[in-house]
Amino acid sequence: MARQLASRKLELYRPYGKQIAFHALGAGTRERLLRAGNQLGKSFAGSAEAAMHATGLYPDWWTGHRWDRPTAGWCGGVTGEVTRDTIQRLLIGPVGNRGTGMIPATHIEDVLPARGLSNLADTIMVRHVSGGISRIRLKYYEQGREKWQADTLDWIWFDEEPPLEIYTEGLTRTNATKGIVWMTFTPLLGMSDVVSRFLMEESRDRSDTNMVIEDAEHIAPEERQRIIDSYPAHEREARTKGIPILGSGRIFPIADEDISVEPFDIPKHWLQIGGIDFGWDHPTAAVKLAWDRDADCIYVTHAHRLKEATPIIHAGTLKAWGDWLPWAWPHDGYQHDKGSGEALADQYRKLGLAMTEKHAQYEDEKGNGVEAGLMDMLQRMQTNRWKVFSNLNDYFQEHHIYHRKDGKVVKERDDLMSAARYGMMMVRFGKAGADKALAPLNYPKRKWV
Repeated sequence: MARQLASRKLELYRPYGKQIAFHALGAGTRERLLRAGNQLGKSFAGSAEAAMHATGLYPDWWTGHRWDRPTAGWCGGVTGEVTRDTIQRLLIGPVGNRGTGMIPATHIEDVLPARGLSNLADTIMVRHVSGGISRIRLKYYEQGREKWQADTLDWIWFDEEPPLEIYTEGLTRTNATKGIVWMTFTPLLGMSDVVSRFLMEESRDRSDTNMVIEDAEHIAPEERQRIIDSYPAHEREARTKGIPILGSGRIFPIADEDISVEPFDIPKHWLQIGGIDFGWDHPTAAVKLAWDRDADCIYVTHAHRLKEATPIIHAGTLKAWGDWLPWAWPHDGYQHDKGSGEALADQYRKLGLAMTEKHAQYEDEKGNGVEAGLMDMLQRMQTNRWKVFSNLNDYFQEHHIYHRKDGKVVKERDDLMSAARYGMMMVRFGKAGADKALAPLNYPKRKWV
């Protein structure tokens, strides 16, 4: 019975929600990343998709990319040993137990051995439902870029993060066929060139699916916390949530759970203010902040991020947050639009947003410096005085990857972070509900270190 079940892995594959979303994206995006914690099912999903494309055995629920003919594909791992013990095992079963992987035994036509490493397959010949033969070659990154050249492919699966030169070389193999490439890994190498490609560079032909430990239904809820606690603190978010390890480069090295709160109704006496960061090629972003003056705690309650949209589009969304809400804005709001000749801040004023009289700045000698604002935000997080509503996924995405490179803040995917900083700097100009404008209050002096 166990052998029979083991030989039906592809037939019995029932992906979780995030795995289904990842597969589905293959129908419209050429490059995909399933970024997940350890042992959550990312490689399992990757092997299932490889088996489907090789056999043509697509389940009824499948909405991803599909071929009605035999395919040529590569699967890549870090070393030959890892490729054999992970990718090969998942596809055809462990050494000595062929036919118990994702590719049904009835569809394994032949397995050609590789040279130089015991029991490693070089090529798996797979019978496609159309009657032809698909070809899967197993590769590994230690072979170097040259070994990833000179072939035309329909698809490539990278299990574990490849060096950028190998990733792009592999991607090139699919140019002629307009094929697809997918990766499944935990980002333990931090904000590498490959991770940056997916998290920092906008492309309609590229997608990132993030799977966290709560998405893995095979792990019981009571077991999840034990697993989380077993990891070193500096690896915990990467190994359980797929968040890149940024180490000293991360601007806000604060775990989600330390700042996340469930949404609640804001008390009427709390001051509220909006912060906006203007953009076009990069998104225009806005947040709404609420300030509990008694505890000196700022809450991020709303977030908006949209690129290549005019002020009238953004204003329509933001006015729904309350047309009484004051708005803090950056110095570039004085810049004049080439079409209308009006300053950006003035355009939003005419559209009904209550823009503050001057651009965002502190009332003391610190002015509007970026580093001063970042230090203020970080100190608030560290002292339990900065909270974010847990449903603001876009905000947390930026929070995870906001980092420095060579000591300088990376000015990409930082739009909501900037909007929040502007709002915090001007929170003294906030208003309580829909009351009339309040006079600026004495903002607590900050401790600089």
